[in-house]
Amino acid sequence: MIVIADSSSTRTEWTLIDGRKVVEHAITGGLNPYFQTRREISHCIRLELPEAFFRKRWDHVYYYGAGCANAEKCKIMESSLVAQFKTPVTVESNLLGAARGLFVRRPGLACIIGTGSNSCIYDGDKIVKNIRSLGYVLGDEGSGAYIGKSFISDCLKELVPKELGDEFIEEYGINPDEVMDEIYVNAVASVLLSSYSAFLLKHLDHPYVHSLVYESFMKFFTRNIASYDYQEREIAVVGSVACNFSKILNEAAKDFGIRISKIIPSSMPGLVEYHSK
Repeated sequence: MIVIADSSSTRTEWTLIDGRKVVEHAITGGLNPYFQTRREISHCIRLELPEAFFRKRWDHVYYYGAGCANAEKCKIMESSLVAQFKTPVTVESNLLGAARGLFVRRPGLACIIGTGSNSCIYDGDKIVKNIRSLGYVLGDEGSGAYIGKSFISDCLKELVPKELGDEFIEEYGINPDEVMDEIYVNAVASVLLSSYSAFLLKHLDHPYVHSLVYESFMKFFTRNIASYDYQEREIAVVGSVACNFSKILNEAAKDFGIRISKIIPSSMPGLVEYHSK
């Protein structure tokens, strides 16, 4: 029996499988070794994960996580997981998890559009090319954080249509000074910024909102996908933002000249299939 975990900065999905059978499934908070220490990660895992995941030593733990793109950060994550599960652990990036979740063992161009965004060429087992995401400050085009950042920036510069801006301020009960404080002192500001995209989801029929989301997705295509030889590849997307704004995402993709084969909320079903073979 093995444990598979797929983690973003917002949430972590855990599955315990026996062959092809899912024995246990749970959702906990997001984990990221860029923003959390080994002790903090271990604390979150132990307190939030159901006891069923610790009742014995499993054969292996396969962890795919945000922030696990270099050896140093992977080591932090691996140490935390070994301390909790007392079993062999393999730590990979959440981008490889997305690719395996989307395509299992087929090649393709895999995209993540959730709190953050990323993309890669996948050969059916590993990533062979990746245009750097660069995070919410320098990149993450199309993501919830990017959309939220664009929206809150427009709000603070009074570029949002007044009725929309007033409704947002009233609903969230915040003022410009509080927003600045929350963003600039927050270790996981990308999660906060992404949460603002939930407000826009309720106003997709507003021309301003449609334009902002559409342009965010077009930025994702022009600054990421255009750098690949994408024309002959299957393209698929995983992530909550991609699912929530799928109509506009497909519209932008069509205008860019590509067709998205599928948009799914979670990599886990594909990861279960990948590791059960």
